[in-house]
Amino acid sequence: MHAPKHLSEQFGLIDLPPPPGAGISAPAGAEGHRERLRQRLLTAGPDSLNDQDLLEIILFLALPRRDTKSIAKALLARFGSFANAIAAPVAELRTIEHMKESGPAALKAVHAAALRLAKAEVINRPLLNNWDRLMDYLNAVLARERVEQFRVLFLDTRNRLLADEAQARGTVNHTPVYPREVVKRALELQATAIILVHNHPSGDPTPSRDDIEMTQEVRQAASVLNIVLHDHVIVGNGRWLSFRREGLL
Repeated sequence: MHAPKHLSEQFGLIDLPPPPGAGISAPAGAEGHRERLRQRLLTAGPDSLNDQDLLEIILFLALPRRDTKSIAKALLARFGSFANAIAAPVAELRTIEHMKESGPAALKAVHAAALRLAKAEVINRPLLNNWDRLMDYLNAVLARERVEQFRVLFLDTRNRLLADEAQARGTVNHTPVYPREVVKRALELQATAIILVHNHPSGDPTPSRDDIEMTQEVRQAASVLNIVLHDHVIVGNGRWLSFRREGLL
């Protein structure tokens, strides 16, 4: 009978060292380089590290027997920045040489942590009084999406965030939206107000005619049941547009 695997091995959390004689070892001097990065992070803080340094630190925790410097460079060459790398689709991360499964898993874990931190700044808070934090969160969630995603923020009587839910995903320039489903979900959550949100992968948040017409349809369906549509926000790449502020609501 074989001895049970360590939990980290069972679940693929790290790329475990190869058996003796496998011929794969950490690059010469790698441990000293890694320790210097660790100490810089712990003593001088994250601002002392550039994008490549941060990627290396994440990757050498997941890939202890690989040259993470070359992998980090390849990620930056492909995606352009730390933020773009951790937000990249898993299928694209897997195309980077030596990433295996543990590399993409580590990067997506960091991405998920970043989104949870951003969401913690807005959950259970009056959103209309915390607009800048809300925009930071929405940009984190949507600005790097490759296809359109339609989300609804459901609010209580004090305009606090009850839930943020993705209602649909579409193509690069279209997402199907069903006003009845939006209103139905609001009733299930006992929400009294909503904010619509979707992204434009092109980076330009200018609303289309379909965006404007769909917003009016949702507004009419919600008003029948005394649910207030506060706004519809379109997120571009580093830019956003509010229907309310543009006089479209």
